[in-house]
Amino acid sequence: MTQQGVRWAAEQVLALAPDAASRKAGSRLGASGPWSEAGCSNEGAVWGLCKGSGSKPYRTVVDTTGPAYQCSCPSRKFPCKHALGLLLLWSDPDGPVASGESEGAPDWARTWLAGRAERTARKKA
Repeated sequence: MTQQGVRWAAEQVLALAPDAASRKAGSRLGASGPWSEAGCSNEGAVWGLCKGSGSKPYRTVVDTTGPAYQCSCPSRKFPCKHALGLLLLWSDPDGPVASGESEGAPDWARTWLAGRAERTARKKA
């Protein structure tokens, strides 16, 4: 499931949900409507902005090699519905999530991914 460069099936994504409510909410966000600037890298990162109820969209980034998740929403569930929705959007091979290199990720996503890579390297050392 964490193999780099391989998009997961929707069932794999939904299996990550902490509960039924998160699965349902994440499924609703698995459409391109609320998302902008969504992209992914061949190194296992997925990112995007999700329009929510506030004035600023939620910044969501997922490291599929973990998997690990980061979202600017106030949810205490991991993964949150935004991470699930983004992964569902990404899981569609014909979907709108553009593939590319992690250098093409926005600064906020690159910062989180770099910090995660650094912490992982320290744990291995």
